[in-house]
Amino acid sequence: MSQSIPVSWSSAEVMIPQTQVQPVEKLSNYDLVLRCQTGHRPQREAFAELLRRYQPHVEKILYHLAPDWQDRADLAQEVWIRVYRNLKRLNEPVKFQGWLSRIATNLFYDELRKRKRVHQPLSLDAPRMLDDGEMDWEIAADNPGPVEKLTTTEFYEQLHTAIADLPEVFRITIVLREIEGMAYEEIAEITGASLGTVKSRIARARQRLQSQLQNYLDS
Repeated sequence: MSQSIPVSWSSAEVMIPQTQVQPVEKLSNYDLVLRCQTGHRPQREAFAELLRRYQPHVEKILYHLAPDWQDRADLAQEVWIRVYRNLKRLNEPVKFQGWLSRIATNLFYDELRKRKRVHQPLSLDAPRMLDDGEMDWEIAADNPGPVEKLTTTEFYEQLHTAIADLPEVFRITIVLREIEGMAYEEIAEITGASLGTVKSRIARARQRLQSQLQNYLDS
């Protein structure tokens, strides 16, 4: 004859797994964007972390495009306002940095159209002509000696003058290409010029810079 054994579930300890919420500091950039896209508005903590990580990138872009503008901090703030308002429209979170760069560049270009005065050119690293005709704006990281330092200083002065002589449309176009690494199609869209015009401006800007700086490039 079988006998049933009563079991009291009230005395049993039931373990319910809890989902741990990972702090924003440990989230990847991709996950931060996803968290900001969840809900009606971007999550405050996640958005603040995005801003902290990418603020130097925004500042670098604006510095290259407008080194003598005294209100770059205001422009950077406006960049993040646009990011906050439009982040949910970003369909590919993995491309956030490129999307952010376009917002900063578009903001600069919008502001440039409003200003009548011509800004001073950008401080760029020394260009070197490669075999394919492209410009390489990087300088070797070796510690220079006194002679090299003097030569570099002289070159920067010449470079500054050469860029100052470029028409504004050439200067902006070559910066978007060489510094921001944008595709020709992107530059055409931002500047409102045709693809052929963009390529022509970049080629002419490179040619003028190379011509004026050839003695320094040779040395």
